[in-house]
Amino acid sequence: MLSPKIKQLLQVALSLGVALWIFWFLYRDIELAQLQAQLASSNWFWILLSLLIAWLGFWIRGWRWALLVRNEADQAPVSANRAYHALMVGYLVNLLIPRAGEVARCSVLTRNNGIPLGQAIGTVLVERSVDLLFMAGTILIAFLLENQLFISLAGQLVNLSSLSSSLLDKLPLLLGGAAVLLLFLYLLSRKYRNHGFVNKVQLFLRQLLSGVSAIGQLKNPLGFWISSIIIWIIYFLTLYTVSQGIESAANLSGSQVLLVMVMGTIGMIAPVQGGIGTFHALVAYILVVFGVPEADGKIFAAIIHGTQMLLILGLGLISWILMLKIPAWKKPFVS
Repeated sequence: MLSPKIKQLLQVALSLGVALWIFWFLYRDIELAQLQAQLASSNWFWILLSLLIAWLGFWIRGWRWALLVRNEADQAPVSANRAYHALMVGYLVNLLIPRAGEVARCSVLTRNNGIPLGQAIGTVLVERSVDLLFMAGTILIAFLLENQLFISLAGQLVNLSSLSSSLLDKLPLLLGGAAVLLLFLYLLSRKYRNHGFVNKVQLFLRQLLSGVSAIGQLKNPLGFWISSIIIWIIYFLTLYTVSQGIESAANLSGSQVLLVMVMGTIGMIAPVQGGIGTFHALVAYILVVFGVPEADGKIFAAIIHGTQMLLILGLGLISWILMLKIPAWKKPFVS
């Protein structure tokens, strides 16, 4: 029987191995001279501007997170700067262990501000649910702007006409099957409502719903929603400025850059370290669809991902050092 630590190490190693294999497979035909030539011909004013915009996005995300954290009398207030530094520590950890950064940044607030770990993780769940909502909205906007391309891409993967006729023919069967499945899940949840796994799922859903509803109880709910919109605008601007710095991608329209952003976002949420491989593959693919030469598309993906990872590495290390210098929070003694 493997210990939890060994299992975690194996999962990390497997994830990293898959990421590196995808990256190697994608870039095996790209020569170093091609990469050097593209780097030399790029307009680094735009690329450096994208890093500045990205840093601003990190800070705003930290500010938004601080709005969610409720401080009790025996806890230190969470400032926007401290939330930002904790966030960057989380991003740094995510480069090594996928998804572990969420717990790591919450642990920073627990250590330095006395925020209970469960409470901090609850705020992250709220953030993630809101980000999921905005990602769905971004995909919808991209579809509305580039609907013909969406339909074309879908048509390359499946025969849409035969699929639609098949679905219509089997619609009663599908609806009946869905109803039976829902009834089965309901009866199963009733029968095993005291089971540990079912309780955990129910608790998670309750926390998620209560967290989202708690947004309306914030002191500054408007600031929360406006900052959420700005964060996603900044994601777009980060990619747009990089595209302006690379000659082969400079002619991309705003809607095309938005679709590149959607593909990159999907690549980044894959369970691999830092989106390595998956981000590059999806971004390069959509750029080729837009007429960018394949080699240039791959190098574009490498530049945007590489510069962002270096930014996170540098900022994350600085934040980690600064957080370590802060003494651990001690609960005030009440006589």
